[in-house]
Amino acid sequence: MNRLKTLALSVAILGALPAPAYAQRATPDAAPEIATGYAEKAGKSSQKFMVAAANPLATQAGYQMLKQGGAAIDAAIAMQMVLTLVEPQSSGIGGGAFLMYADGKRVQSYDGRETAPAAADEHLFQDADGKPVSRAVGVVGGRSTGAPGVLRMLELAHRQHGKLPWKTLFQPAIQLAQNGFAVSPRLNALISNDKFLARDPVARAYFYDADGKPRQVGYIMKNPELAQTLREIADGGADAFYQGRIAKDIAAKVASHPTNPGKLTAADIAGYQAKERAPICSDYKRWTVCGAPPPSSGGIAIAQMLGILENKDISPYKPVNGQLTAEGIHLFTEAGRLAYADRNRYVADTDFVPLPGKGVSAMLDKGYLKQRAALIGEQSMGRANYGTPDTMQVAWGGDTAIDKPSTSHLVAVDAFGGGLSMTTSVEDAFGARQMVDGFMLNNQLTDFSFDSRDENGPIANRVQPGKRPRSAMSPTLVFDKGTHQLVLATGSPGGSAIINYVAKVLVGTLDWGLDVQQAISLPNIGSRNGPTELEAGRVSRAVVAELKARGHDIREYDQNSGLQGIQRRTVNGQQQWFGGADPRREGIVLGD
Repeated sequence: MNRLKTLALSVAILGALPAPAYAQRATPDAAPEIATGYAEKAGKSSQKFMVAAANPLATQAGYQMLKQGGAAIDAAIAMQMVLTLVEPQSSGIGGGAFLMYADGKRVQSYDGRETAPAAADEHLFQDADGKPVSRAVGVVGGRSTGAPGVLRMLELAHRQHGKLPWKTLFQPAIQLAQNGFAVSPRLNALISNDKFLARDPVARAYFYDADGKPRQVGYIMKNPELAQTLREIADGGADAFYQGRIAKDIAAKVASHPTNPGKLTAADIAGYQAKERAPICSDYKRWTVCGAPPPSSGGIAIAQMLGILENKDISPYKPVNGQLTAEGIHLFTEAGRLAYADRNRYVADTDFVPLPGKGVSAMLDKGYLKQRAALIGEQSMGRANYGTPDTMQVAWGGDTAIDKPSTSHLVAVDAFGGGLSMTTSVEDAFGARQMVDGFMLNNQLTDFSFDSRDENGPIANRVQPGKRPRSAMSPTLVFDKGTHQLVLATGSPGGSAIINYVAKVLVGTLDWGLDVQQAISLPNIGSRNGPTELEAGRVSRAVVAELKARGHDIREYDQNSGLQGIQRRTVNGQQQWFGGADPRREGIVLGD
């Protein structure tokens, strides 16, 4: 408990430090799940198994499952249920997720992304004149809520890989919900900064006191409604969520919003199906990197960035005394511009919209990526044009999705050779700001483009009935190309910047030889095919000046990643696991 108190105090103190004068602070408007401090962390080693999640209580729940002989998926389910309670701003059973799983024999990708209601159409986020509505109108209320997917996805993976009974996995969260947990500095900061949460009477009664003040750090929050919900799911499986009282409650909440009702019905929820899809795997130097396929854009975009950097070789431009070099930042951000240009043009739910030409193979073709890499020069290109992969057959319009950064990530490796990486989200901070049966509803439909077409034609990521919105979630597994051993599991929250956060860790570990904690702790950098984005106060003035001289349009602000990672490494001839957690959040690593 002392360690948790120290962690909380560190976060609270660091969160109060003023920004450097040149930094542009991320405001709740710009990034709803605001940054709440930076506290250096040391990684952790273990021999048999390991877990890491964004909140210590969630990590402890996963660790308990592994101690009881559970598989990685058992740990992930226990962690997700606790995160639903202690990190409601980020993820939960009212949201969706992507999961990458390796059991020592094969790599699998599970899609638990939410789906649009059957009654939705491409005008969902447009006014009577066909113009996109504002961000606040889109996000807050029932309109933005899709059919939740996380429980069906976890059930599917548990059926294939679980070792402990389903019911066992819910006990830590049920006990915490019933008995209470202490409000963390991060949760308090997010409640305090949110403009919309208190408008929902249920959320107001839970997150605020009788005077409307946010629950203070250390206040013991109890959530008996969630405890009851989790008991029903523990006893009845995911069906208890999708086909009974809970689904009806969700649909009623969505439909009854006083100003912004939605179209989601109990039938939409009952009909939801999680999907197993072919993972996006590509070779990078000595490794094979596997990520999530569409409707996630993460697997393709990261594979494109690595494929481009393979032609430019970023490995010599290692950080010096923890400081990133101008050349390293230049190459990384230019590769990002090229990958994001293709992402924004082509990638959507492939059940509805085909990828160009030969699909994934065309977008990751070595020849195509070599052509893209050739566009990187000494000066920044500023904004990259999308490319034309081989046998290009479609030209979609440009995307206008919101892509907000309120998400969570967890990783686990077990004693049986299994490992996973899972990114999970309710989208905006506290999702749609609608609370029902103890949990928050997602606003994931705002990940669709608000515009439905432009001069180039229909937009790939437009709203369609039953469609899954494009995501940047990038759960990633890395394998040794020769032995096929899992060598790294990583991922992050962060909206559309997730791709850059995860790519940073891959470059840090695979190219620069850093351990995963060092790579996570590196300054966050990137470009989403716009300005060059640098983490406030963490890149030297000399490097910033050099980047500006090379034509980079610099934006410095808090970049609210939440990276977790576990890597295999050899120490004194013995293999071990080594885990890291993001110093920008409250997460910890545990293992034996």
